[in-house]
Amino acid sequence: MAMWRTESSLPKPKRIEVADDTMPADTAFRHISEGASLLWRGDFQNARQLLLALGRRLDKKPRRKAAAAPAIFPHAFHLHRQAQAQRARVLASILIELDEQWHCALRRAPDWSVACSEAWGQLKTEGGARSVLVPLRDLLGVVGAHEWRKKGVEIAALGADARIHAHYGVFSPVRGEYLDLVARAPIPAAGMQQAWDIGTGTGVLSALLLKRGVKSVVATDMSERALACAAENLQRLGYLGLATKVELKQTHLFPEGRAGLIVCNPPWLPGKATSLLDQAIYDEDSRMLRGFVQGLAEHLQPGGEGWLIVSDLAEHLKLRTREQLLGWIEAAGLKVLAREDIRPTHSKVQDKEDPLHAARAAEVTSLWRLAAA
Repeated sequence: MAMWRTESSLPKPKRIEVADDTMPADTAFRHISEGASLLWRGDFQNARQLLLALGRRLDKKPRRKAAAAPAIFPHAFHLHRQAQAQRARVLASILIELDEQWHCALRRAPDWSVACSEAWGQLKTEGGARSVLVPLRDLLGVVGAHEWRKKGVEIAALGADARIHAHYGVFSPVRGEYLDLVARAPIPAAGMQQAWDIGTGTGVLSALLLKRGVKSVVATDMSERALACAAENLQRLGYLGLATKVELKQTHLFPEGRAGLIVCNPPWLPGKATSLLDQAIYDEDSRMLRGFVQGLAEHLQPGGEGWLIVSDLAEHLKLRTREQLLGWIEAAGLKVLAREDIRPTHSKVQDKEDPLHAARAAEVTSLWRLAAA
């Protein structure tokens, strides 16, 4: 008997079949399509090859393809998410068994116990279980996150060779254009004494505010992983523990009190998160965005500002309108002082094969400077 471990919303498999090196990829694909999950008992590296083969079958395009019709949103977006969910389900159907120390007994299996411990901590078995079943795709994700955590992401706005190291399950600031907005927006005099970083994640915005001369920052997040990640990054950069410059708090949105500058970079797309990292992208019913806007005025000091960092991709996908956003701002007793805009430069902007290309090509990331009306 083994425990089930995944960071996605996929349920524990109802039907598990044993598979090994003798099973062809077409047979594996058929079994998975019929609802089975495959517990791999063969060579570990062959399991990785099988995963790649399944991916190729999912990505295979028809030989004859009619001229693509223009994407109609939000329908095209919902179809895209359905396809992503189907792909995730298929690729999560190759299972690997790990023991209580996160070791894998398969032939040619690397020792990734350090990466697993870093991501998941000590394995706590339940109900007499002595092992855990993990989708191979999740395991590879843990290893990839481990390598990225070691390497870090260079953040030019923080100075030469400054890096942010994202922990597993904490969204990495790979899209740096919003950091450029924070680096150049004028900080109000009321915000130089103390700023709040709402939903701090890796702590990158806290570090950037401190680099710009803000004397202290209160950084909040609901995720223990995020707070641990932020603490480590701020320690690396020399901000944590120096004259109590940063205070980390596990809370929903705002701490108690008021501040002269309150910054929030919420998930940009309305939608339900289906995995751990999805939580940094999708905000169901725009709850965090609306919560920040609705509670901002009562937490601002006189002369203070709230900085809302958000892309307009949701507007191009027809998931939210500009009128809705402006309506929430007005209903919360706020006014817009200014808006700083920047266009993203990530690779998907240029990828015409992306089903969301039309929306991504028009996307603008904005920093909304808000104040009490």
